Amino acid sequence: MLNFLMRRFGIIISLCLLSLFAASVRAELVWTPGDGWRIEGGALSGLVGADARNALDMMNRARAAEEAGNEGAALRIYKRVSRDYPNSLYSPEAYFRTGHIRLSRKQYYKAFEAFQTVMTRYPNNARFQEVLGEQYQIATTLMDGARNHMWGVVPTFRSKERAISFFEWVVQNAPYSDYSPLALMNIARAHQKLKNTPYAIDALDRLINNYPQSLLAPDAYLQLAHTHATLVDGPNYDQEATIEAITYFEDFMILFPEDGGLAAAQQGLDEMRTVLAESKMVLADYYFNKIKNYQGARVFYNEAITTYPNSPIAERARERLALVNEISPPLPETDEDDESPLATQPEQPKRKKFLGIF
Repeated sequence: MLNFLMRRFGIIISLCLLSLFAASVRAELVWTPGDGWRIEGGALSGLVGADARNALDMMNRARAAEEAGNEGAALRIYKRVSRDYPNSLYSPEAYFRTGHIRLSRKQYYKAFEAFQTVMTRYPNNARFQEVLGEQYQIATTLMDGARNHMWGVVPTFRSKERAISFFEWVVQNAPYSDYSPLALMNIARAHQKLKNTPYAIDALDRLINNYPQSLLAPDAYLQLAHTHATLVDGPNYDQEATIEAITYFEDFMILFPEDGGLAAAQQGLDEMRTVLAESKMVLADYYFNKIKNYQGARVFYNEAITTYPNSPIAERARERLALVNEISPPLPETDEDDESPLATQPEQPKRKKFLGIF
């Protein structure tokens, strides 16, 4: 009986704690100039007694200093709130207000850091989407060339690298949000401007694989094809990048036949096929002119024709192929039903046996 009562008591306590936690989650801080901060949607701030009064008083003094333009004082008080009451409802709001003050002073790095603290320590905060949007905007501002200011006064160097890092944080913070494909596209563009082509390809590849239904997917496919095309050095070099570019141009044209970039994709595809077919001609000419390997030349001339059939290169390959065939006619093709070479060999004369043994 005693055990039963204890279990019932434990269940009741657990339900009470859960209800209190739910109330604290629902609670939101609201600021009004006349009344200061108040809690709406719940009754708990995570603090009781003197701590609750002190935290609320500090938040009101910080916001009053902020409204009066005394940003330094506001930052100091918000820092004390987040340090002394980290588990309260006031702490994420203190970090949020700190981020906004830093942002107004063009301290983009510290602003992003404050917003990231909200995302990391308080992922269930009601301002999640708002904070994510602020982070995305900071990264965009830096990518567009804004300078971070030290102490809110001294401008520093522009840094697309820092913008890329912030965009990566946006993707990590909310991989299923609408901001993630946008962030990946901006990461790719920033890397392209920095001539970091492999990293740009990686970002675009993540976009089309992780967000195939995004409105940015067609542009990502096209950008991926063009980016691979920039790695092509010509017909005399390795053609891996050419083949990759051809693949993405073809995928784009198949997946998005109504897209406005179809003409650009067709032009890019023609250029890449031309390079690839020309590379086959380079090999074929080498086999034909240098080492007189007519069979090898024949193979590569045929590959040039297959790579881009309706092109001037294909016509040139056909002419060379005819010349090769005149010099060294191709071997006759054997039918699969023909007898094997062993069956066509002349029959060996039978030797007489000696003493019936050999």
